Amino acid sequence: MQNEIQIQDILHLKSIPKISDRKIINLVNHFGNTKEILSVEPRKLIKVPGIKEQDASLIRHSVFNQQAIEKQFSLLNKVDGRIISLWDNEYPAQLKNIYDPPALLFVRGKLHVDDNFSIAIVGTRHPTAYGKQHAEHFAQELARRGITVVSGLARGIDTIVHKSTLHQHGRTVAVLGGSIDRIYPGENEKLVEVIESKNNGAVISELLMSTPSHPAFFPRRNRIISGMSLGTLIIESDRNGGAMITATTAIDQNRELFALPGNISEKKSYGTNTLIKSGQAKLVQSVDDILDELAVPLQAVITSKPHKVEPPTLNVFEQKIYDVMTLDPLHIDVISEQSGLTTSDVLVNLLSLEFKGIVLQMAGKMFRRV
Repeated sequence: MQNEIQIQDILHLKSIPKISDRKIINLVNHFGNTKEILSVEPRKLIKVPGIKEQDASLIRHSVFNQQAIEKQFSLLNKVDGRIISLWDNEYPAQLKNIYDPPALLFVRGKLHVDDNFSIAIVGTRHPTAYGKQHAEHFAQELARRGITVVSGLARGIDTIVHKSTLHQHGRTVAVLGGSIDRIYPGENEKLVEVIESKNNGAVISELLMSTPSHPAFFPRRNRIISGMSLGTLIIESDRNGGAMITATTAIDQNRELFALPGNISEKKSYGTNTLIKSGQAKLVQSVDDILDELAVPLQAVITSKPHKVEPPTLNVFEQKIYDVMTLDPLHIDVISEQSGLTTSDVLVNLLSLEFKGIVLQMAGKMFRRV
């Protein structure tokens, strides 16, 4: 069917008001040919489930905007991206099975067959030291066992998860709440470059190119995070935190939900503790709690013996900085003084150490070893 489905035709259908992805999917599955969808009479279109007379009329009388579609492909080329459709083999298998999968995914990097056996980890944008520590640990342990880790590239837990996975040479998929050419937050541009390079993973979005990130898109983004994963782990969230939306979508999609228990007096643990208390999420204390629950579907990818990761090679300046650092956070000025390097040199090399996965930035220009 792939040869009969044209991406540009689907892009055109997406531009028509009130024609949702669900309607597009029904149309393609019914006709099997996107050109036919755009050329048949309205009376044939309304035979498709979910297509009303008004929809059929809008489709039949819509004007194909070739310039707008070419603009999408031009923007895509600038970031070396591509578009895959629901009917392509590369499309995540788990995501196909949710109620409302995206008809199209915009992709930077490469999706791999093993990504069909992934685990999502999400959490607050303002984690405690406890949350950061366990986000690192769970992401690294999953990566060491060959499991792709999915998250949302947001500040806080999501960013820690992506970086920690890469540190273990694992695969990670970042799902965006904006288009793949409008990376948000901006400081994660470099992280995106690392993810999409050397088969480290992929950065994906269902949003048209040049769409800025917006809170209104986050629930849609979150359904993709949980939808392409076998299970989702929530690490720190208030009752109304964004991660709780991902928890809800995971439940609606009949996917496994896990939560890290937290301090009962810590507001950022209210959400996770409530999920555990209500029985909606399984309490986890180690990665084995997740692996035991998903042992059967993960058999295809799990590594029985976690692989050993060699320490990264450091240049002279990175080594000087790393030697003065400890597991306790140090301010950048203290690191500069103790290493004998200027603050600007320290900052540049700390960024490099962070991407090598051995240093973590904390709030207030504080840094510590991982």
